[in-house]
Amino acid sequence: VHGRFHHVRVARRTRRSFYHVKDTMASFTMASMGVSTTNLSASRSALAGSRVRMAAPAAARAPVSLTARASDDERLRLHNLSPLKGSRQKKTRKGRGYGAGQGGTCGFGMRGQKARSGRGTRPGFEGGQTPMYRRFPKLKGIAGGMGAGKDKFVVVNVDDIAAALASSKLDAGSDVTIESLKSAGVIKATGHYRNLPLKVLGNGDLGAGVTVHAAAYSESAKAKIEAAGGKAELVARRPKWTREAAKAAAEAKA
Repeated sequence: VHGRFHHVRVARRTRRSFYHVKDTMASFTMASMGVSTTNLSASRSALAGSRVRMAAPAAARAPVSLTARASDDERLRLHNLSPLKGSRQKKTRKGRGYGAGQGGTCGFGMRGQKARSGRGTRPGFEGGQTPMYRRFPKLKGIAGGMGAGKDKFVVVNVDDIAAALASSKLDAGSDVTIESLKSAGVIKATGHYRNLPLKVLGNGDLGAGVTVHAAAYSESAKAKIEAAGGKAELVARRPKWTREAAKAAAEAKA
């Protein structure tokens, strides 16, 4: 029996010695802080018959929010700059083994045209079906890619000139030019049309004879202007630029 319960008695003596040393250290600490041991023993006796509750774990306590505010005199410098959280991610390491995520075939599959070296298909290729740039309807003029569809003239009809004369926007005895038509508001040549020459078309009738200066006329417009007693004068157009003409002009200037 002595040998059987010997370790129990040794454990009890060790525990009593531990608590004795603990109380001694606590008394010494409180004495150095100015707290008497009698108050400690009184409070211990007062709590002898009361129930003691354990404190809640740290995870169950209310979260504490800490906000770090920089001082007003602190400014952004090179040493305190940092990207936002989640804005910078590590680049996927392709072709570095299956543990990297894209290690084997690098996301291109095992076989096929797009898995080979070099470019897979040309831009706009859709596998043989009618591609998008051929399915959509084509627009007229420069919007559709055809420069031949752009207007070459600012056009005005004969009835527009007659209406301007009737409303006194144009004087009956003055010459009709592209500048007078712009100032009278008969035509609005802006944007692409601001540098284009004038062409007269033959819609309508002209009652008064006027002299018109334009770069081109339709046959019916010229006939109606002359039948009303007016004149259809041709204005020299801006010469078309050609490589040969530019070379000749440069040689003549030299």
